[in-house]
Amino acid sequence: MDFPVWRRFELLTNQIKFRCMNQYKRATLFLYFVLGMVLHGYAQIKLPGLICDSMVLQRDTKFKLWGWASPGEKVTVSFNSKHQSTVAGEDGKWLLKFPAMKAGGPYTMKLKGRNTILLNGVLIGDVWLCSGQSNMVHQMKLHNITYASDIANANYPQIRQFWVPTGANLNGPSENLAKSEWKSANLKDINEFSVVAFFFAKRIFTEYGIPIGIINSSVGGTSIESWTSEEGLKGFDRLTEVITTNKDTAYVNTTNRKALSNQVKREGIDKGLSEAVKWYDPAYKPKGWRNINIPGYWEDQGVSELDGVVWYRKEVDIPESMTGIPAIVHMGRIVDADRFYINGKQVGATGYQYPQRRYILTPDVLKPGKNIFVIRVENQHGKGGFVPDKPYHLEAGKLSVDLKGEWQYKVAEVYATPVRKGPAAISAQAQPTSLYNAMIAPLRNYSLKGVLWYQGENNVGNANSYKKLLPALITDWRNQFSMPDLPFLYVQLPNLGDMRYQPAASNLALLREAMLQSLKVPFTGMAVTIDLGEWNDIHPDNKKDIGERLALIARHLVYAEKNLTYSGPIFKSSKIEGNQIVVSFDHVGGGMMTIDDDSPAQFEIAGADRKFVWANAKIAGDQIVVWSDQILSPKYVRYAWADNPVNPNLYNLAKLPASPFRTDPE
Repeated sequence: MDFPVWRRFELLTNQIKFRCMNQYKRATLFLYFVLGMVLHGYAQIKLPGLICDSMVLQRDTKFKLWGWASPGEKVTVSFNSKHQSTVAGEDGKWLLKFPAMKAGGPYTMKLKGRNTILLNGVLIGDVWLCSGQSNMVHQMKLHNITYASDIANANYPQIRQFWVPTGANLNGPSENLAKSEWKSANLKDINEFSVVAFFFAKRIFTEYGIPIGIINSSVGGTSIESWTSEEGLKGFDRLTEVITTNKDTAYVNTTNRKALSNQVKREGIDKGLSEAVKWYDPAYKPKGWRNINIPGYWEDQGVSELDGVVWYRKEVDIPESMTGIPAIVHMGRIVDADRFYINGKQVGATGYQYPQRRYILTPDVLKPGKNIFVIRVENQHGKGGFVPDKPYHLEAGKLSVDLKGEWQYKVAEVYATPVRKGPAAISAQAQPTSLYNAMIAPLRNYSLKGVLWYQGENNVGNANSYKKLLPALITDWRNQFSMPDLPFLYVQLPNLGDMRYQPAASNLALLREAMLQSLKVPFTGMAVTIDLGEWNDIHPDNKKDIGERLALIARHLVYAEKNLTYSGPIFKSSKIEGNQIVVSFDHVGGGMMTIDDDSPAQFEIAGADRKFVWANAKIAGDQIVVWSDQILSPKYVRYAWADNPVNPNLYNLAKLPASPFRTDPE
């Protein structure tokens, strides 16, 4: 049939429209499909880092679960025969509460929205937040010789630790953490556990058989101000000004760029690594090396005011019976960094001064007869070298070779004295609120049993402020976790530094006093550790006793063992009787004693002029009588008032030490 032109045009137009419509519909359907896939992926239930497999939830109290989903999405959680549902808000956040449950597990938790999440191995027990600086950080692997047996026998599936990744935030509280996980105290993971927290948890678990969760949120070299929220620091005007300034991102970035551009770079060359034959190579022929002793600082041995790189070298004879088997070399502590070589092979390295050097040698390292030991030591400032009064020896099997004594040394690089130009960089984790924002705020919904706090070394220079800062932190965290009676247990700093044989001022003693005074805050406890430190190490090796003393306090304060002696003597009052001062104490624990059966030591006495002299002291029942023939009209008394008191020997019959104290005004 022959159609008119107009009809043929109409049919052609309709065909084009039909094809276009089909293409349009297909394109639209495809777009909807893609959008649906995107929205479906976005709408997945998401959980905060703390809520994951193997977590420990707080028993005997309502606990919260929270997370994110698409706005209006229904979220249902099933756990331990209980079911709770909620709907995500317009901001995609959801939160629900579960009723209190008894200790138990492991259980599986099921969370269902548009997706389903299963969390396995969940326990219900007691959760302790452990925080502070490096002495709370220190992990079992750094004390693997001292606690070798505890590591080898670790098998506590119901003791678990969640390690909060280090972070800092100057702009306000974070909602979530970087990825981490809950780990059990087993042979595989025990090395990552905080020493203090592990021994605390082990004691509590042993006593009560309750699963223990440790949330470790701590960072070395940090101040209490960084761990306190903006609300908690409102009474500290200078700090609130800093907080406000730091919220100006442009200011912070500009300051740091200027500091970086003004940084003076050291252009020196380490000769020990740049020469054709490296100084650690057995083929190297030493020339111009001089004698020096290990241990000891090179500044004390004729090498003055040197910051830089110094190499140490020694030929060590090894008997055949010590070869072909694993060995350990103990090189004490080295200021600041080291690389250790034996027969040309690097066997260990440490980048900073504090860890004790304990390097494990594989059976192929040592050989019978002469072995070349070479140590590259780098020192940034202050005295460099090997810290005295530490172990320096090699052990293999049942034999040991002493590494103390005469070595040879050669200076490889001398650092020029840096000249600072312009402002210093702003270190985020050193700023007020920064660690709270990043590492505490994301935990606030999690129910806790209590807090363990080991911090203060970084605040020794502002001890008087600490008297307000520590109570402020305690109050702040209780407010943030909505737990007004949250138990807060802390460590009074141990002895550290040179022993002085005359009465003197002490910033460390002032800080201990600030901690002592914080016991006035209800539901707090303080572990006295004046006998557990080391004169030359800010990180004492004996952290087990610190953890167990904290556990002793928790057993009384938190677990209601009311008749338990959990503290050493704490100063209560004093009165003047003629030429004597009579001191009374709380926590005498059935009586007082000296740990060495000698008279009480480290007591000082003074008149109104506050010129203190050493005093005589004797135990009189539950009191101490103090006097000195040099002070006829005494007014003030002190005990163990020093960075590192020589012999603080006053204890109660439970063998817990007395806290340092003073009666003279600030």
